[in-house]
Amino acid sequence: MATQYAISGTTAKGIAASVERAVAEGALAPGTALPPVRRLADELGVSPGTVATAYKELRGRGIVVTRGRGGTVVAPAPAVASRRPPKVPPGLRDLAGGHPDPAFLPGLVPPSRLAPGARSHRSTPRLARLEEVVRDWLRPDGVPVEHVTFAHGALDLVGRLLSVELRPGDAVAMEDPGYHHLLDLVTALGLRSVPVAVDDEGIRPDALRQALRAGARAVVCSPRGQNPYGGCFSAERREALAGVLREAPDVLVVENDHASAVTDAPLRTLTADGPARWVHVRTVSKFLGADLRWAAAACDATTLARHDGRLLLTSGWVSHLLQETVLGLMTDEGTRALVSRARAAYTMRRDALLEELAFRGIPAHGASGMNVWVPVTDESAVVNGLRSYGWWVAAGARFRLSAGPGVRISVAELVPGDAARLASDFAAVLGESEATYGG
Repeated sequence: MATQYAISGTTAKGIAASVERAVAEGALAPGTALPPVRRLADELGVSPGTVATAYKELRGRGIVVTRGRGGTVVAPAPAVASRRPPKVPPGLRDLAGGHPDPAFLPGLVPPSRLAPGARSHRSTPRLARLEEVVRDWLRPDGVPVEHVTFAHGALDLVGRLLSVELRPGDAVAMEDPGYHHLLDLVTALGLRSVPVAVDDEGIRPDALRQALRAGARAVVCSPRGQNPYGGCFSAERREALAGVLREAPDVLVVENDHASAVTDAPLRTLTADGPARWVHVRTVSKFLGADLRWAAAACDATTLARHDGRLLLTSGWVSHLLQETVLGLMTDEGTRALVSRARAAYTMRRDALLEELAFRGIPAHGASGMNVWVPVTDESAVVNGLRSYGWWVAAGARFRLSAGPGVRISVAELVPGDAARLASDFAAVLGESEATYGG
């Protein structure tokens, strides 16, 4: 029971605010049970209906969940307490952040002036030249490009679409393990994540079918460079997934190709001849820089109208100054060459670590992308053990829903010469962990 924090309030909003404040401050940790409705009502001197309304509001906003006879508890990843990684301790080599190597990022130089006539966001929300560049970028990969739009990053677009398409309590099929910010976003919107297991070929068809049967109204997946597992769709996997989705024509399919330009695997998109409702989104953070909060998306006509309609009512449009900057970089031959070198380097660095781990008998996954996922028995033991050797890796807990434990290693700045030392230290840590904890 919530005995260490005194919930207060005389109205539903006041009670909900008290609980939310406690969760945000850490006084009510994930999994903490809240008092039963009648008991809290007696303590606060309010009606049970008032407490029930407060709990309902908290559920709708993803702060608490109800577990039948288990009562109401703080959500595993409450919307007010994101799964943000701990700060990197001083003196450690950071392989947890997932950021690109700064050596492969171009200099960001905004244009000195906007193109004439580019200021009317209602009549020209997107620069026509950048739209054509985006179409040329997506078309060779088989993504339909009749309808394209822009957003302030992939999370911005996904969040806007899910909030338009779904209602609190609706279910979303999510990769497991998957990108922690997306998992948190679904929770923050008051939606339910239904885990879909992944392997080296991406989401598994059997798990997707099970999620759809459980009522998922949207699917969020990565066709390549999956974070954190590294899976990428094979041709056979793509066909199998398309077949499953044909059984659920009303489901919105969100394809997040977040590391497209620096991923060595080919794109096998689900959008070409599969779902009726779909969006394929690409951001530029991994190869042009995280400060460029811009993403491009292709989608069906209905999705375009719903997204752009909501965008107009909120931020209105994506800055034309930002669009001009992106356009300049994406059409610059020097930047394209830099991105090509980055793609080759990340592939070499990932493969080097996988090879060194395999040489020491350590199973790991990283078919594409910038990360390697290593299944382990005890995440904390491995993270702390590697810390003693000077490495800082990401515990898998914040990426998981129901998947088994593991750690994520970002390889973007791990040069091949260091891969052998990391793998050797990893093997030593596993040996120490086994001797301490057994198995």
